[in-house]
Amino acid sequence: MKVCIYGAGAIGGYIGAQLARAGAEVSFVARGPHLAAMRERGVTLQINGEERVQKVRCTSDPAELGPQDYVFITLKAHSVPGVVDLMQPLLGPDTAVVTGVNGIPYWYFHKHGGEFAGTTLESVDPGGRQWRGIGPERAIGCVLYPAAEIVAPGVIRHVYGNKFPLGEPDGTRSQRVRHLSEMMEAAELDAPIRDDIRNEIWLKLWGNLCFNPISALTHATLDVITSDPGTRALSRSMMLEAKDIAERFGVHFRVDVERRINGAGAVGAHKTSMLQDLEAGRAMEIDPLLTVVQEMGRLVGQPTPMIDAVLSLIKQRERMAQAA
Repeated sequence: MKVCIYGAGAIGGYIGAQLARAGAEVSFVARGPHLAAMRERGVTLQINGEERVQKVRCTSDPAELGPQDYVFITLKAHSVPGVVDLMQPLLGPDTAVVTGVNGIPYWYFHKHGGEFAGTTLESVDPGGRQWRGIGPERAIGCVLYPAAEIVAPGVIRHVYGNKFPLGEPDGTRSQRVRHLSEMMEAAELDAPIRDDIRNEIWLKLWGNLCFNPISALTHATLDVITSDPGTRALSRSMMLEAKDIAERFGVHFRVDVERRINGAGAVGAHKTSMLQDLEAGRAMEIDPLLTVVQEMGRLVGQPTPMIDAVLSLIKQRERMAQAA
C-alpha cells in the first residue's frame, strides 16, 4: 500500500512513522532542516518511553513519488490551496485523499444533501481550487486528536493520544475507508470509521474556534482559559453560536458545552496551536477555524456576534504580528 504524507511535520511524521513500521510503503513530502535530517538519518519517533528510528523516503518534490493509494494532507489548513498543483503527480485515478487538517475541510458539502449540497466555502477553499484540483470524490475525512511536536529536525515526540476517526462524506463504509482503517489499526493508530464524520469534525472545531484565538490573544493556556470566569463565558458564547449553525446543517453534538470545555481544561497548561504559531512567527489558522463558521452562519442567516468580535481581534493581532 503506497501512502504519501504531504506535510510530514509532527502529526504527519507520527502517522507516517507508525504506518511504515507496520509495513506500508510510506513517503514524506517535507521541507527545510526537518527534511534534510529525515533524509540523512530517518525519522526518529519518541513514544512510550522509547526512540524508534524509521527509514522513510523523503522529498520536497512530489513529482518524484508518482501516484499513491492514499495521500494524507497534514499541512496547516491555510497552506493547502497553495500546493494543489504540486500535489497532482500523487493523484492517480483511484487515489484517496485523507484530509487531516483542522477545521472545516474543502469537501464539506460533497454529498451533504439538501439545498447546500455541492457548495464550496470561500474561506477554506478560495475559488474552489481544492474542489476542482483534488476533487471532493477523493476525500476521506480524518479528525486528528493526538498531540506531537518536533523537538529537533527529524525527531518527533509523541505527547498524547492515538485517535484518528475516519469517515466518507456520504457516510458509507467503502472498501477504501475500511482498508485505511485496518492499515492504521495495524500501525497502533486508533482509526474508527464514523457514519457521520461531520459530527466529529464539529466536535473538535467546537473547542478550537474559541480556545485557539482566545489563547493567542491572551497568551493563556487551556487550563487558565477554561477556569477563568470571563474567558470561560466567552468560550461558551462562541460555542453556542457555532452549535446553532452546525445544527442547521444537521450536525449532532454528543456532548454538551460544559463537558467540552471541561475536557479542554483537563488537558492542563497546554498552549494551543494558534498560540504556538503566533509565538513562532507563523501564520495562524484563522480562516479554517473561525471565518468558515462565520461564512456558514451567513449561509443560513444565523448571526455570530461573539465569533465576529473575536475574529476581528485575532485578525488584527495577526496583522500586527506580521508588521512587527
